[in-house]
Amino acid sequence: MVNLSGDRVPGTAFPLDHLNRIAEPSAMLQSTITIFWTILATLMFGTPAAILSFFRNTENVVHRIGRLWGQTILRVSRVRVSIRGMEHIDSTQPYIFMCNHQSNFDIPVLVGQLRTQFRWIAKAELFRIPILGHAMKGAGYIGIDRTDRDSAIQSLNRAAGAIRRGVSVMIFPEGTRSLDGRLRPFKKGGFILAVDAGVPIVPVIIHGTFSIMPKSGLRVRPGPVLVEVLEPIATTDYRRENKDELLERVWGIMQTALNQPQQEIISC
Repeated sequence: MVNLSGDRVPGTAFPLDHLNRIAEPSAMLQSTITIFWTILATLMFGTPAAILSFFRNTENVVHRIGRLWGQTILRVSRVRVSIRGMEHIDSTQPYIFMCNHQSNFDIPVLVGQLRTQFRWIAKAELFRIPILGHAMKGAGYIGIDRTDRDSAIQSLNRAAGAIRRGVSVMIFPEGTRSLDGRLRPFKKGGFILAVDAGVPIVPVIIHGTFSIMPKSGLRVRPGPVLVEVLEPIATTDYRRENKDELLERVWGIMQTALNQPQQEIISC
């Protein structure tokens, strides 16, 4: 075992601080390559997606393009993703997927590896990004302006209408990325949507993306990621009046899954 005192690593002639100096440029190079490819891939895949968005009934195709975008980013970043629990999903049934949010890498992980059609409910600022924003609109994604209550309510109503038409949506109920990897308190908007639409909530747990790219920096560290798709939670017994009970139930289920020992998770 190595430590930060400069002790030599068993079986080598190198002290730890020397190995750290060797590893640092490699990590910086990996991060630079990943960031460069993410920008390039957004242009490459976002442009045809934006063009398709001018035509009707192309949302599923645009989402598939987004899937390729996510998969290439994961490959270039050397991030390995495993998924567990897809047997809980009925492809003919719309759901509200609710996922913990640890990193910017959550987005390519979910888009690239979760093999089911869904539409993001995302902050409105993302829709102002050139090319990407238009492609997101073309995919049927729904923007929410959290600074404008009336606009946010209208967005939730549009999302509820889409769900009733058979479209699944994906939401980060925490509202933003975690600073320490822990599950943050949930916003209520997603649960208003759930009780209004009357469709099951599917908790989704991502393990591992926080260590790959935490919120506090741009450093990318390759590693394994596990996505757990948990059993759907029925919402038919809930109304707006008791939505907080549903919120607490979902938070508790996700917290329990997230607290599973990391070594046990990755070895599964």
